[in-house]
Amino acid sequence: MHKRLPAAKPTRRSGAAALAFLIASGLLVCGCAQTVSQSSEVQKSVSSNESPAATGFFGSELSLLQPGQQGQAAMIYVDPNANWKQYDKILLEPVEFWDDPETKVSPEDQDVLTAYFYNALMTELQKNFTLVNQGGPGVLQLQVALVNATATIPGLRTVSVVVPQARILNLGQSLATGAYAFAGSAQAEMKATDSVTGQFLAGAIDQRGGGMAMSTALAGTWGDAENAMNYWAEKIASRLLELQGRQPAPATN
Repeated sequence: MHKRLPAAKPTRRSGAAALAFLIASGLLVCGCAQTVSQSSEVQKSVSSNESPAATGFFGSELSLLQPGQQGQAAMIYVDPNANWKQYDKILLEPVEFWDDPETKVSPEDQDVLTAYFYNALMTELQKNFTLVNQGGPGVLQLQVALVNATATIPGLRTVSVVVPQARILNLGQSLATGAYAFAGSAQAEMKATDSVTGQFLAGAIDQRGGGMAMSTALAGTWGDAENAMNYWAEKIASRLLELQGRQPAPATN
């Protein structure tokens, strides 16, 4: 006669550890994006002249930017007469940080965020362009600014992405406000000029907030802003390549 063993007691696992296990195991799958566009906010602030950061970064050139189409930056400008193929080298300037004087982003975090953005841009650009340290013929000067980055609320952010009921409420809020609850966001401004003549060749302003992809559930305080910066780094590099009519270089192992 076999003795019946007592039922095993369920073990407790921390929410973060359990979520990490599920994500690593591929048990939580979602086609949602890591970041979502917040173009309407940018277009509204630029059109109403309520964007001092954009004015300070672009100056009079801001008037050339127009609302982008689906899949483009919120505001864009590209010189239709520019000879893009002549620019085989890029001078990437240090990323600037712009915000209101009462910004909640500490100087230390500003340094971390701008360094992160610079490294993301450098990583993407050097795949297909030669990066240089000074201007000259055939050198495109690329200036980028990070504007008004906001932090996530990590614990609540995780719940809003993982718990089904919270996800539904969050999706409803996004339809009303264009942003998800507890998610971070960031705005970026970019301008490309001829490093010798200073001719304004292209400019863009875009804003993105954290999305509902499961990979964002465990994002840290600046995780959503970092995902936005990764997105822009790839987009800027691919757009410059497209303007030159070139294909990406084959990936190396």
